[in-house]
Amino acid sequence: MTDEFILETHGLTKQFAGFYAVRDVNLQVRKGTIHALIGPNGAGKTTCFNLLTKFLQPSEGQILYKGKDISAMAPADVARLGLVRSFQISAVFPHLTALENVRVALQRQHGASFDFWRSKSVLNKYNQRAAELLEDVGLSEFANTPAVEMAYGRKRALEIATTLALDPEMMLLDEPMAGMGHEDIDKIAALIKRISAKYTILMVEHNLSVVSTLSDKITVLTRGKILAEGNYADLTKDERVKEAYLGAGHG
Repeated sequence: MTDEFILETHGLTKQFAGFYAVRDVNLQVRKGTIHALIGPNGAGKTTCFNLLTKFLQPSEGQILYKGKDISAMAPADVARLGLVRSFQISAVFPHLTALENVRVALQRQHGASFDFWRSKSVLNKYNQRAAELLEDVGLSEFANTPAVEMAYGRKRALEIATTLALDPEMMLLDEPMAGMGHEDIDKIAALIKRISAKYTILMVEHNLSVVSTLSDKITVLTRGKILAEGNYADLTKDERVKEAYLGAGHG
């Protein structure tokens, strides 16, 4: 691995009862970029994502993060190294305020999960950083709003804030635009672009308009293998990609 690549895989493979969901995937994610993983349904995107974040163990192959072999590590240990995942379904505490949600993530990051049972003054030490993170994602005015009362797009922004609270160096975003209307998509896309100035981002995303606007590099998967890689303009000219994905349904 060279210093320019923060994440690499070599021959990454996952087999389920004789079926290869991911097979011989060699992926390189450059530091400081937005890298998209796309492909038709059943292409192996989610399995690949789960392998990278260690929610699945590979059948074969190697995963390197910042030069360290993480192939056999547990998800929590990988997150402590700075490789942090957000999920397709919003994962915030609905009856906590936006500030409290971010504060919970900060407590976890600092090994203070049991501070729930301590005095309010102890918990308040996280408030300033939580407020800063809410400002980063454009939610300052909703600091005291329960998550359950927030619009869907704002909940996704809040989830990104809680992910940032874990002090990542690289963020893996699983369909960040899922279930959103056009206005929310534009806001979250702008947010992802803004935070990419500080973090490397790998995302699985079906919305090709978002992919074309945000991504520095795109990897196209089909049938568990890498079909093609490049920027959006080049990939739209690739007949293999058009046949396998861009010209077909990809819901």
